[in-house]
Amino acid sequence: MGRKSIREEDLVDLHGKVVLVTGGNAGIGYTTVQMLARKGAKVYMGARNGVRAAEAIERLKAENLGDGSVHWLEVDLSDPRLASQAAKEFLKREERLDILINNAGLQPNEHHFKLTHDGLLDIMVINYLTISLANRISPFVLTEALVPLMKRTAAEPGSDVRIVNVTSFRHTNVTPETLASKEALNFNLGDSMTAKVHTYGHTKLANILHIKALQTQFDAEGVRITCLAPHPGVIATPGVHRAIVAAPLGWLLARVVERLFFKSSRCGAMPVAFAAAGPEVVGPKHKEYKGAYLTPMDVIATSSKSAQDPRLQKELHETTERIVRELGL
Repeated sequence: MGRKSIREEDLVDLHGKVVLVTGGNAGIGYTTVQMLARKGAKVYMGARNGVRAAEAIERLKAENLGDGSVHWLEVDLSDPRLASQAAKEFLKREERLDILINNAGLQPNEHHFKLTHDGLLDIMVINYLTISLANRISPFVLTEALVPLMKRTAAEPGSDVRIVNVTSFRHTNVTPETLASKEALNFNLGDSMTAKVHTYGHTKLANILHIKALQTQFDAEGVRITCLAPHPGVIATPGVHRAIVAAPLGWLLARVVERLFFKSSRCGAMPVAFAAAGPEVVGPKHKEYKGAYLTPMDVIATSSKSAQDPRLQKELHETTERIVRELGL
């Protein structure tokens, strides 16, 4: 299964639909917001900085949004409490949520990973704990708080509700023995680039485990919500560009390396937009897409053995719930 190309025109009509995209003011998130709004959706751009979000929304309007609309929602994933506040604010504004895209995240090359004041590794908090949040903590806090609304939306006739966790092929770099403790979630190999990539991969493994656990939960409950984890490809995101430019001969290196080895943010957004609004997902092969890991061009791929491990799914779920309770959320 798969396409030779994914086109914006192929996405389903989204008039009357409400969408939330975290990390929506730049890179893959920005283009995903644009594509879904052009299909008629009311899209919330989840972003921490209101000024940058406003600038991004003005750019989107200048580039043509069709009859869709984009609205800023303050979403700060650096602290699970702030993610919880963002969910509460969304619930005040909307009575439905058709698509949740957990896109925001730290890149392995952006900074030295550190522990938060809660004793949690910051990249795990941002990339999983508050991003996934739908399976009891990680992309947990945000998603979990919004799941009841998504369930109500899914109960409506003709609904097509989806949760999308943007992941990475880097999840294959790690094979954790357990996720049954806070220490296991704080997996951090150090500051070398290789170590950072593996730490990043650990968070992206958590994203897939979360999606698969969510799908299992919804199927058991008879809830019509489809959960997917797309890998957008090797993309020249703003974070990647900043890292390359910071290196010796950075500007020259950026022009050469990005052109040879990286695809554009638009290319990266297409698999994400497809997961959110691709027609095949609700077509005859719908069951194959449930809980699926997608590579670019809509290929349903086999994730790593760790990502398919029911024990790790259960351990991650239980550890995340325990941490959330300790935080008082």
